[in-house]
Amino acid sequence: MGGKNATETVLADTAGIARAAAILERGGLVAVPTETVYGLAARADSPEAVAKIYAAKGRPSFNPLIVHMRDVEQARRLADLPSTAETLAELYWPAPLTMVVPKRADADLAPAVTAGLPTVALRSPNHPTMQALLAACDFPLAAPSANRSGFVSPTSAAHVAATLDGRIDLILDDGFACTEGLESTIVAIREDHSWSELRAGPVDLDQLHKFYWDAPYKRAKTSNAIEAPGQLASHYSPGKPIRLNAKNFAPDEFVIGFGAVAGDCTLSGKGELNQAATRLYDCLHLAAGSEKPRIAVATIPEVGIGRAINDRLRRAAA
Repeated sequence: MGGKNATETVLADTAGIARAAAILERGGLVAVPTETVYGLAARADSPEAVAKIYAAKGRPSFNPLIVHMRDVEQARRLADLPSTAETLAELYWPAPLTMVVPKRADADLAPAVTAGLPTVALRSPNHPTMQALLAACDFPLAAPSANRSGFVSPTSAAHVAATLDGRIDLILDDGFACTEGLESTIVAIREDHSWSELRAGPVDLDQLHKFYWDAPYKRAKTSNAIEAPGQLASHYSPGKPIRLNAKNFAPDEFVIGFGAVAGDCTLSGKGELNQAATRLYDCLHLAAGSEKPRIAVATIPEVGIGRAINDRLRRAAA
């Protein structure tokens, strides 16, 4: 690891997962696919291993990490789960849904994982490779997106290598792009059982509230404090100026299209928001590598997962 040595990419088969688990056991870093984006995993109970995540990514120390675990039983060892959180976990996990909940006083977590907060962000991922890796480890995994901090999130092994090659120990490749393509929805569960959406994502909290939840509903976070990953105003940047909701385009702009707007890269020619979410980061990576100095993005409807797509685009343009 480090220097001029390229990080090896291996197939996410039984042998690859066993090798990754051994690297994690001794405190190393492994990039692993999830249903949202590739995560950069380290054992969450080791201060030294967690410090390597921050160093490899260049991540600000005040930005907490999501802890990935197998199931709600493992979550109970790390957090005092309000009944609302228990209900959510039973209904949804494994899923692209992260819950910010009160941390147990005896939780075996490196202090940097929670960035000094009294809460911890927990998720059970719905991806066979990540679940197999978690099953092979007797410790939870801290795993932010596997990219340099602030840049476009990775949805393929090649995206990971583009910014972290030589900075981490191993990349697991299952041969596919991440299916959801956007980071998880994050919801904070308060001790009074109310809840706040901290980051829009694949799980639609409007639908959740409508069908499952009677607790007080608050979409917006209640303060400007960083409570979870993905709340920084500037994030997911392709390193070029971005113009949103564009209807006319200049020759020097790389156009990211949607629906009737074809563009240099199209999120969804049929105007399907789920497909657009899956394609978003791939299009931003292509735009970043283009010779064109600026980026223009067609209008994306602010409904359903379109809210999450626009959230990422606004932060990328900030």
